[in-house]
Amino acid sequence: MASSPPDGAVTLHEPCTAAMARRVAAMLDLDPAGLRDGVPLPRGWHFPLLGAQTARRELREDGFPGLGVPMPDLGLPRLLLAGRDVTYHDDLPIGAMIKRVSAVRNLTRKDDERGVRAVVTIGHTLSVAGHDGPAVTETQTYMLLPAGGRFSEGNRIARTVAADRTTIFIPDATLLFQYSALGFNSHRIHIDRDFATGVEGFPDLVVNGGLTTLLLTEFARAGLGMTIRSLRMKNTAPLFAGRPMTLAATLGTEETRLRAYDDMGTLGADAEVEIACPSCH
Repeated sequence: MASSPPDGAVTLHEPCTAAMARRVAAMLDLDPAGLRDGVPLPRGWHFPLLGAQTARRELREDGFPGLGVPMPDLGLPRLLLAGRDVTYHDDLPIGAMIKRVSAVRNLTRKDDERGVRAVVTIGHTLSVAGHDGPAVTETQTYMLLPAGGRFSEGNRIARTVAADRTTIFIPDATLLFQYSALGFNSHRIHIDRDFATGVEGFPDLVVNGGLTTLLLTEFARAGLGMTIRSLRMKNTAPLFAGRPMTLAATLGTEETRLRAYDDMGTLGADAEVEIACPSCH
């Protein structure tokens, strides 16, 4: 096992525009009225501000551009998002200029009985111009894997989802495309069905891990009236386009769990969530 120090940071400045917020609202089938300069951006909607600016000639073979910083290849052509940690220190006002600092914080290559793989951690900080301290910090963890892996659904048994609150949502291919476009994410497992099935061996397009996070945070925000302070997400199994997804919330006095299950009740994503107002729900 070998580990390397963080890579050089990339710093960018761009506005958090009302047009960006309205496009996210349109993608989520929400009314864009009220999304104007000076209004806080709904928490979870900051993902377009983490979009890559990687030139097409520099993309990985799988199309993934890296979010904020170029993603290394290391001879490992398959990439999956393992999880993310997000903390909302403050709101991002629509119309404000945002400073983003992104860097590879850790790169670990492993070669053991489980095979060759690498874990890449990328950290992002979003700050509002003229304000001290970060507004949003996010850390994303990716797995880089060798070619040849094939996803197997096996003989699955349907499971019942037990939670305090649930809702069903079907992420279709159009939604995956729109989310990918808003974040300038060209990872082909989300937008190229032939690549996802023929090369990566999945049964269909794979739902973006970030999109699953957004759907869960929207379930909490719009469905449960929660204001999220932080979340720690683990992606435990792939979720696929066109299949019903169960979004579930288990409510606690200090911590809430948000989970996403596939059409058979298999856990696909699990988030530990701290909310700003524990009594709101």
